[in-house]
This record gives sequence, structure tokens and C-alpha cells, in this order.
Amino acid sequence: MKFPGKHDSDSAPSDDEKVTGVEAGQFESLGHGELPPDPDAGLSEAEKKAIDRKLLWKLDLRLIPWLCLLYLISFLDRTNIGNAKLDGLQTSLHITGGQYNACLSIFFVSYSLFEPLTNILLKRLRPSIFIPIIMVLWGICMVCMGLTHNFQGMMTARWFLGMAEAGLFPGINYYLSCWYRRSEFGIRAAIFFSAAAVSGSFGGLLAAAIGQMTGIGGKKGWAWIFILEGLATVLVGIASFWMVFDFPDEATFLSDADRQRVLRRLKADQQSSAEHETFKMEYFWASVKDWKTWLYAFIYMGCDTPLYAFSLFLPSIIAGLGYKSTTAQLLSVPPYAAAAILTITIGYIADRTHQRGLCNIGTSLLGLIGFSMLVAGTSPGVQYAGTFLGALGIYPCVANTIVWVSNNTEGVYKRGITMGFVIGWGNLNGVVSSNIYQAKTAPKYRTGHAIVLAYLTIFLLGGSIVMRVLLAAENKKRLSGGRDYWAEGKNEKEVEKLGDTRPDFIYTL
Repeated sequence: MKFPGKHDSDSAPSDDEKVTGVEAGQFESLGHGELPPDPDAGLSEAEKKAIDRKLLWKLDLRLIPWLCLLYLISFLDRTNIGNAKLDGLQTSLHITGGQYNACLSIFFVSYSLFEPLTNILLKRLRPSIFIPIIMVLWGICMVCMGLTHNFQGMMTARWFLGMAEAGLFPGINYYLSCWYRRSEFGIRAAIFFSAAAVSGSFGGLLAAAIGQMTGIGGKKGWAWIFILEGLATVLVGIASFWMVFDFPDEATFLSDADRQRVLRRLKADQQSSAEHETFKMEYFWASVKDWKTWLYAFIYMGCDTPLYAFSLFLPSIIAGLGYKSTTAQLLSVPPYAAAAILTITIGYIADRTHQRGLCNIGTSLLGLIGFSMLVAGTSPGVQYAGTFLGALGIYPCVANTIVWVSNNTEGVYKRGITMGFVIGWGNLNGVVSSNIYQAKTAPKYRTGHAIVLAYLTIFLLGGSIVMRVLLAAENKKRLSGGRDYWAEGKNEKEVEKLGDTRPDFIYTL
């Protein structure tokens, strides 16, 4: 069977692709290789490129800053319990070290249970409704955490916090993948995820300041951390009803011409993820039966488990080096700042080289060195340097892995479901993260550091190597025509529905 051309999943289409008419909301009616009408027909290539740059800048300004703010708040709200611990949370609630770890763990249980479903809800309810609602709900949960008086109350609040937050990270990654070409998505996902590292820096500074409010209103400083940050989340959630936009074919800030341009860019990139399509169980099973789903989940747990272990316990780790509470809060800032910079840098490099596997492999080595220093180091200086390298080896790989999943998964619902599975499994391992730094191993926490080191070595590094080898082998078969029989006897629409199993879909390595 003849195909329009074999395209790398990060590459532009061939010049002979057919252009046909499409009405707004009918993106799905186009066949394989067909493009919506060109509103810039008759213009020179230089003029088209100038219009495209202007459009991309418009999308970036409208989408990225606000979404970064949302994720900064999300990550701050799920990890600030580590800062609250330094301000006396355990003492006030009369909870043991094991009970404190249980409070951390229960968040990841509810988060992981509900996460695979959230991208389906996002698609059906629309981003401008779904995202603001879950933000208001988790802001309320945060305020309740500041009002609790015992272990049971904190456990209940953390359960519902995980349930409410479950939709944001996979939802926004899926949402952004429906706006940008694959070769543009990496840097933007990296900027978005760098908000997690920034939240670590910001959270330490904020906690140091709010902790001084002890006694106001009869509440401790740790309680005010939860209350004030929860109220801020509610306000931002309400504002998000106006600040979060829907998918490209319905976004109100786009003119008709700009909407056609965005849809052309997606279709030219062999994407169908902005389509209107009715959910069917076959999309769910397509994700479940895809070997990439589970190997990516294997890789993602290799960076997500260390991520949460690091972010939840960094203040305690630094305090264990001999620094007091406020100093430890402030010393947690620089590693996060460095991680944010490298996350964006890796996103840029991976977009340009299309070598996401190699970026994972190279970056993970920094983490291996860092946690080796934490395991074997004896001086506070060496161990603090290890936290820097640990952060540098973890944060960039989280964003890069999610983009790698997105690049190599095609289909309206399949991509969303796969990302939900991958991220959900990674977050379920947050239960491990919550329990590897036991109070009895303080102040050096060598057991916890060794477990993180094992995750980085086996799952992140090892998994990335295996994935890259397998994808390269599959690409070789497709480029040589060894998979053409998958499309035999099918029309263009049926070929397109094959998604990433189309014989001309070439994986990003």
C-alpha cells in the first residue's frame, strides 16, 4: 500500500499532502494526510513563517504562564507538608513518624486511583470547566488541613487532596500536546514542569515567612502554611474559569483564521488529538495492550519516586546535616532553582535533537552521582552538593519522559489514557517515596538515599536504554516496509485510526 510519506514523529509533512475543506468542529472529518484549508494561501514562504511565529508566540502567552502558575500551586500544595513538619506539625497533632508517613502515602493512593480517569473527564467536560473546579476543591482541602487537630483529620484531608489534584498534571500535559507540534511540545512541557522546581524554591521561602505567624489566631505557623496557601489556590481556581481555554477547535481567543492555522499545524504533524470523538472502550484497550504504555510506566516510576522522595524530605535531609528549621528551609531553595534551569535546557535540547532517550540517560547519570554522594558522603558540604546533583538528575527526566510518551502515542483518547496510566503508576510509587525516609534512620537517611539510587539506576536509566533500543528496532522495520501489511486493505480514514501503529508513524527516540 502506498503512503503519503514516512514521517518522523517530530518532522514536518511532505509537500504533496492534500488540502481539503473543514468546518470548525469537524477536524475529525479529514482523512489521513489531508489538511484544513490554508488561510494564508497565496502568501510567500517568508510571510507564512512570520505569521506562524506570531501565532506560536500568541499561544505561548495565552497558555503557558497561567498553566505554569497552576502547576506551581499544585506541587506546592502537595509537598508543603514537608515544610510544615519542620514547623512543628507532628508535635501539635501528636503523631508518630509512622503516622506522618501514612499522611504522605494516602495522598498518592487516591491520586493514583483517580488519575487514569481524569483525561477522559477533561475531554468531555472541557478544560475551562474541569481544571478550575478541581483547583477550587483542592484549595478547600488545603484549608481543612490547616484546621485539623488530629491524625484522622489530616489523613482525611490528604485523601481528598490527592483525589482533587489527580487531574491537573496529566490533564495539562495532554492539553498542551493538543496545541503544539511534537517538536515544540518538549520545551513547553519542560517550562511547565519547571514550576515544580520553582515551587520548591518558593515553598521554602514562603514557609520560612509564614512560619513566623505562630500564635496569630491561636494557630501554629504550620497551620497558617496550609490555610493561606489553600485560600490562594481557591482564588486562582476561580480566576481560572476565565484564564483556562478549551481545545483549539473551540478556544475563544483564536480568530477563525488562527484556528485554521492551529488545526493545520496539528494535522500536518500527523496529530488527531484535537478531534471531537466519542469515547469507546477500544481506545482504553489499545492503551492497555500497547507494550510502550507499561515500559514508559516503568521508566516514569524511576524518576517520579525519587522526585517525591526528594521534594517531600529535602527540608528534613538538610536539617539532618545540622541546620536549624529556618536555615534548612532557605537552603532547600538553591537545588530547586538549579533543577528548574536544567529542566528547561533539556527540554530545548530534546526538541532540537529528537533524542529524548539519550537526554534521559545522560541526565539520570547526574542523579546517580548525587545520591551516591548522599549515601557515601560524611561531611555536610559533600552531602549538600549531592542534593544539587540529585535534583539535576531527577527533575528534567520527569518532563522529558512525559513528552516522550506523548510524542510516541497517537489517537484522541489513547494518548490521554496512556498518559494517565503512566503518570498514575508513577504517582502510586509515591507511597514508596513517603516511607523510605524513616525517622529512625535520621539524620543521614542512608537507607532512603540507597532506595532512590536503585530506582534511578534500574528503572530510569535501565528502562530508558531498553526503550530506546526497542523503538530504534521498530523504526528500522517500518522504514524498510516491514510493517506495511498492517495497512493493507484499509482506506485513508482507517489508516489514520491506526494512530501510532500506522506503518508510516516513526517513533521519537
